[in-house]
Amino acid sequence: MMVPVALLLLAALTAVVAPRMLARADWPEREPVVALWAWQCVVAGVLLCCALSMTFSAAAAWQAVRGQLFAPAPHGVVEAYALGPTPWATVTAVALACGGVWTAVMLTREIARARTRRAKRRAELVVRAPLLPGEEPGADRLVVLEGERPDAWWLPGTAPQLVITTAALRRLKGRQLDAVLAHEQGHAEARHDWLLHCSGALAAGFPQVPVFAAFRDEMHRLVELAADDVASRRFGRLTIALALVELNEDRGVFGPCPTPQAHVPARVHRLLAARPRLTAGRRLRLTAAAALVPVVPLLVAFVPALRALG
Repeated sequence: MMVPVALLLLAALTAVVAPRMLARADWPEREPVVALWAWQCVVAGVLLCCALSMTFSAAAAWQAVRGQLFAPAPHGVVEAYALGPTPWATVTAVALACGGVWTAVMLTREIARARTRRAKRRAELVVRAPLLPGEEPGADRLVVLEGERPDAWWLPGTAPQLVITTAALRRLKGRQLDAVLAHEQGHAEARHDWLLHCSGALAAGFPQVPVFAAFRDEMHRLVELAADDVASRRFGRLTIALALVELNEDRGVFGPCPTPQAHVPARVHRLLAARPRLTAGRRLRLTAAAALVPVVPLLVAFVPALRALG
C-alpha cells in the first residue's frame, strides 16, 4: 500500500520544487518554447501522480477494481503491491476521483466561456465591419476596424481572423505591421489559446494549489515571449520591439505606475537586450529533462511489478 502514498508525496514534491526551479532559472526568458514544454510536463506529472494514486487506491478499496486492474498480471504481481482494503484508501480514491471530475467540469466550463466570448466578439465584428455583398462570414483572414486606439489581436476559431484597427495601421511603420501579423500568427499556429484555456481551468478549479496558479501566469507570459520570437526571427528584434512601443505607448504601460499590461515593457527590454539563444545541445537536454517529469510517476507505479517479474 505504499505506492499510492509515494505517488501523492511525489505529486506534492513536484508541485513545490519544480516551479521554484523554473522561477530561479534564467533560460526560460531565452527559450520560452522550451519553458512552455517544461511547465506542461510539470503539470502533467502532478496530474499523472494523482491519477495513478487514485487508481491504486481504488484497487485497494474495492476487489472489483483490483480484479480488473490486475486481470492480465501474474499472481505474484498482485502480491507485490500488497493491496488491501483500508479506510483511507477509500477516502483517497473518492477524493481524487472527485478532483478529476471537477477538473473536467472546469475545463468544459472554460471552453464554453471561451466559445461564448469568441461568438460575442465575432458578432461585434459583423456590426463594426459589415460584410459587403458577395462576402461570406470568416472568408477574410484580416479584418480592419475603424478605431482611434491602436490595437491588433488574433481571433481563434474554425476560421481564425486577424483584427487590426486603422489607428494601428497609421502608427505602424515599415515592416512593423508585418512583425505584428507574424506575432499573432505565431499564437494561432502554436494553438496558444488551448494552453491558456487549460491553465485557466486548473487555476480556477483549484485556487488553493499554487502550482496551477503559477502555471496559468507563466502560460500568459511565455506565449507572448514565444510569439515575439516568431516575429523577431522573421523581421528582427528591433522591429517587433518598436511595434510593441507604437501599439502601447498611449496606454501608460511604460510609466512608473503598474498597469494590467506591465509585461509589455519587460518584453520590449528582452527584445532589445538580444540575449543569444541556448545551444541546440542544451535545448535538447532541457527538453529531455522536462519529459522525464511525467515518466517518474510511471516508474514509481511499475517498480513493484517489475521487481516481481524480475
